[in-house]
Amino acid sequence: MNTRGKGFTLIEMLVVVAIVAILAAIAYPAYQNYIQRTRRADGKELAMRIASAEERYFTNKNAYSSSLATLAVNSTSEKGYYTAAVALGNADQTYVITLTPQGVQAGDKCGNLTINNTGFKDKSGNENNGKCW
Repeated sequence: MNTRGKGFTLIEMLVVVAIVAILAAIAYPAYQNYIQRTRRADGKELAMRIASAEERYFTNKNAYSSSLATLAVNSTSEKGYYTAAVALGNADQTYVITLTPQGVQAGDKCGNLTINNTGFKDKSGNENNGKCW
């Protein structure tokens, strides 16, 4: 009579746990990068909203504004991941919008995002894959 029980051996369980741990170690950093890129879209939307308001203001006043209140735009993105500031230059004929990551987004590799009146987009961080904007 052979009375072998059905089930898993300890070795089989350890192999499965090791495989799951390896997959998690690979997947988690990729997931974190995806989440940061998703949050970055919140800041990009804020920058585009400010740039549009600046162009409307320029059409009426022939100068840009450094006051977000004058432009009727919030300085914080919708979900709170970025704050914005506008700096004027060249007799109010140019501007640079700077987005600073806040809270959980503060560790973003792209750092501060900037866009100017010509549409030139830049970053202050060390992310080199070209995916900041």
